[in-house]
Amino acid sequence: MSTKIVLKLFRSNRIYRPSEPVEGKIVINSPSSISHHGIRLSVTGSVSLQVRGGSAGVIESFYGVVKPITIVNKSIEVKPPGKIGSGTTELPFTMVLKQIGEKSLGRFYETFHGTDVSIQYLFTVDIARGYLYKSLSATTEVIVESDKADVLERPVSPEMAIFYITQDTQRHPLLPEIKSGGFRATGRISTLCSLLDPISGELTVETSAVPISSIDIHLLRVESVLVGEKIVTETSLIQTTQIADGDVCRNLTLPIYVILPRLLTCPSVFAGPFSIEFKVSIVISFQSELSKLHKKSDPRTPRLWVSISLNFIVEETYLFAS
Repeated sequence: MSTKIVLKLFRSNRIYRPSEPVEGKIVINSPSSISHHGIRLSVTGSVSLQVRGGSAGVIESFYGVVKPITIVNKSIEVKPPGKIGSGTTELPFTMVLKQIGEKSLGRFYETFHGTDVSIQYLFTVDIARGYLYKSLSATTEVIVESDKADVLERPVSPEMAIFYITQDTQRHPLLPEIKSGGFRATGRISTLCSLLDPISGELTVETSAVPISSIDIHLLRVESVLVGEKIVTETSLIQTTQIADGDVCRNLTLPIYVILPRLLTCPSVFAGPFSIEFKVSIVISFQSELSKLHKKSDPRTPRLWVSISLNFIVEETYLFAS
């Protein structure tokens, strides 16, 4: 049986603000006593930037990995060199990401897991055992949110955008029966909201000559990375929320209620080397024999039997606040 080490946090949701103490314990299970050269706990926070193709060219893809941005990098000694007895040993610890008045290496961005941009804060415990033995280590991630002092006052009500969708607002070809028969859907939706609140709004199908198959809300992330002198932008789908299934009644108001996935979203960021923005698409699919042949098509790709309203008003970006 080998020695096992686990890093446990006292806060089950692992959500912290930079000024809050991160408390936990290091649990070591060893079948026999072991000697070590010290036990250290370190925290590293960084923004990882990577270009994975998409709108990137050949040169940008070749130099796909951009130098990461360091936010925090610090460590403490939990236990000086000595011995750990057999059985289970627990070592408590307390560590603060950013002390009051302490200068950090970079701005504390909120945790985000994207395609080209990833913001992570990792706690790692290392037990050094010399040249003849393999060092022991364990790593766990914490979710960092903005300090209350850095958060702007929450708006009384989210900003709402009025939108309408017709056959004339589409930039891609439509089936002849859809274009000739016509359709019109109107509504409103929030364009500025807190991460803790859902995206809310409403939609009304006023007219539609062709029966509707479904109405979906697509949440998209737009990640931009500066590579050399060029900005590479990648748009990817985060989640799809269906608000109607089948042909809906005309002039019936449908509620829009989209819960945001925490790790896949963050407050909108506009930094020098990178930016993170979000968009919302309203997709209305119509009943068609042609659609049955392409059930697994990319939902972001315009189709003859699909009407898409992207960002409602001249590609306005979505803003999320802490």
